[in-house]
Amino acid sequence: MKILHFSDTHLGYNDLEVLNAENINQREADFYDAFAQVVTQIQEIRPDYIIHTGDLFHRASPSNRAIAFALEQFRILDSLGIPFILIAGNHSTPRTNMSAPILKIFEGFENIYLSYNQTYKMIEFADVIFHTLPHMNDETQALSQIELCEENVHKSKKNIMMMHCSVGAWYLMQEFGEWVYPSEKEYIFKMMDYVALGHWHGFGAVGKHENVYYSGSTERTSLGDKRNSKGFILVTLDGANAKTPSLFDAAHVEYKEIQIRPILQREIDCEAYENAVEKRDMSDTKDAIVEVKLTNLTALQSIDIQNAEIKKLFPEAMFVSVKREFKRSQNAAIVDDIEVLSLENHFLEHIKEDADAKEYERLKGKIQELFSAYEEMSDDTL
Repeated sequence: MKILHFSDTHLGYNDLEVLNAENINQREADFYDAFAQVVTQIQEIRPDYIIHTGDLFHRASPSNRAIAFALEQFRILDSLGIPFILIAGNHSTPRTNMSAPILKIFEGFENIYLSYNQTYKMIEFADVIFHTLPHMNDETQALSQIELCEENVHKSKKNIMMMHCSVGAWYLMQEFGEWVYPSEKEYIFKMMDYVALGHWHGFGAVGKHENVYYSGSTERTSLGDKRNSKGFILVTLDGANAKTPSLFDAAHVEYKEIQIRPILQREIDCEAYENAVEKRDMSDTKDAIVEVKLTNLTALQSIDIQNAEIKKLFPEAMFVSVKREFKRSQNAAIVDDIEVLSLENHFLEHIKEDADAKEYERLKGKIQELFSAYEEMSDDTL
């Protein structure tokens, strides 16, 4: 039995304000491309079952474009005649009863099986039972739903558990509404042939559990996610309609990588700025997201070196993000002193350390003007 497990596709996600040739946000298009790659792999592999463990869409009310794309891809999957089991994640679950669950739009498909009502649902076939636990806004009801799952474990069929949650605090995404699977119920995992998880965006087995896996997301929803590998899991379960004495030896997990836009890190040492710029690493930056870190930066350099100037150094990159790491001064104020200064005064003190009197006076007016404009803008938004 082959089961293809993928998750956290976040269709409709957009970022960076870069448009492609079709006038679509480029990052949004990247997420569609990642999903389409998985669909292509499904057509080639032809697994016995397909499972998706939540966050199909990035929002509970996705855009028309995201919905249209999903319907197009689901028609392709439905035509394969392969059962496709899909559960809701926290991003695809409305926070109130005022909105209908978006996954209802797929109810008319013959081979697509849905679980989105924030309750346990058993989806049964001749040789396997999928025990689905979608995202639940009310964490207090999760325990009773997990106990229902435990009661329905079948001894003569394969048992697959599907959840969208954190198994332990390590796998929290620091998002509103996420819930943690209770540790006292982890013994249920041993009753399962495979436990498929969604929510955490990295691939991997969970702790000591040899049959519990996050497939990870198919794209990055943050530039902070430096995992260059994204993809899906192909699970092979041996044996026909019967438990084997060595359960975990019977579950073979294979990670399949897809091709996504790389995020590359580059560093420019501002102590030798001109030399660092001249010797910058341009390899593999075409169409990539490049994160440039300016290190050993002084306050004077920070004013003179503009982000636009740095971005021009990587002309073939899709997007360039600039981070600044200031050089610590021996005369820098201690933390207690910094706390009693305003940000404006602290910045002026920092400038004063490196500039002569004439240069300081020139920059002082410019800095005060910038902070004044910032404060005026902040007041208007309150």
